[in-house]
Amino acid sequence: MTKELSIAGVETFSMVDYPGQMSAVIFTQGCPWRCPFCHNAELQTIKKETGFVWKNFLKFLEERKGRLNAVVFSGGEPLMQDSLIEAITEVKKIGDFKIGLHTGGYRPEMLKKVLPYVDWVGFDIKAPLEESRYQEIIQVNQLSKVKESLDLLLKSGKHFECRTTCDPRFLSINDILRIGEELSQMGVKEYYIQQYRPIASDTTTKDTDCEKFFHCTELLTKLKTLFEKFDIRQ
Repeated sequence: MTKELSIAGVETFSMVDYPGQMSAVIFTQGCPWRCPFCHNAELQTIKKETGFVWKNFLKFLEERKGRLNAVVFSGGEPLMQDSLIEAITEVKKIGDFKIGLHTGGYRPEMLKKVLPYVDWVGFDIKAPLEESRYQEIIQVNQLSKVKESLDLLLKSGKHFECRTTCDPRFLSINDILRIGEELSQMGVKEYYIQQYRPIASDTTTKDTDCEKFFHCTELLTKLKTLFEKFDIRQ
């Protein structure tokens, strides 16, 4: 590549980052958002040197052909990377790997360019699609970018899912229901809710606070009616 990705590291084997596929996961550096529940906060800034060697990763993929099914670009926020398409192309040249992408929808202009090269997208929905609520989570006013990216996904015909981390400090059961209704009305077919795991600085949130979403029968029943595929991830 003329300009390599800013990469923090890689998970060489995962069964959870691309549904139904054995995958390797690349964690890119850099994210413009500051979500308070982020467990990869150390990836939010781009550092000059991590010791990661892209050519070595490509060699690793050569050795795993036939055993790994997919490569997932995660982060951080992969859409910050100008050389993302080039990196995907190099992976594709090595073998018939499916390409997954984890994103929050930042930079829709890049998503539009990348989508033809991607097989599946995991799209993070942070809050109800209301400007003030979204800004409360991501710390910047960029809901318009999220909506534009989601519209691109819906029109692309690509396989994708939406998912929300249920942080009880910022989201209520009614908020999750509202998100589900909004996404369903837009045409989203797959939605998942994920349990919040308190970050190191959060010393007050209790397990019962995190689990309440998954014990609310009314919420779960309603969400199941809204989507072709719905599940919880604890």
